[in-house]
Amino acid sequence: MSVELPFAPVDTVIRRNAGQLRVSAEAAEELARRIQIRGAELAASAAERATEDGRKTLMAEDFDAQTVDKDLLELPVAPIDRIARLDIDDQYRVSMDARIALAGELESYADTVATAAAILARHADRRTIKAEDMTAYYELEPYFE
Repeated sequence: MSVELPFAPVDTVIRRNAGQLRVSAEAAEELARRIQIRGAELAASAAERATEDGRKTLMAEDFDAQTVDKDLLELPVAPIDRIARLDIDDQYRVSMDARIALAGELESYADTVATAAAILARHADRRTIKAEDMTAYYELEPYFE
């Protein structure tokens, strides 16, 4: 699976949660891949809601997300649109508000993962967040819920 999301904005999200820690390129790549998976899952659920309402357009409310100011987002909206379409039929449209809502939801998700990865890196007595910290978070995620 190719990753639609550019790594640079994902790296920025990790860094804002990393404090003084460095961030490996592999960590940004791993988080971008996981964000894409999460986004596709959320869009598939939103498509089910839209279908139940007899619509072919995904709306912001289909994502149960808070209203977000597009200018405050680090993640770009265009790749989010492509991510949203990965697991849904071509018959659906994704409104701009839905793209922004999904981007906000995914950025919040990325903040959570990046914060946990920073904690795991510090616990391992490292100064760099690595892909293995992202992977460890996903292994431990059920314990955080």
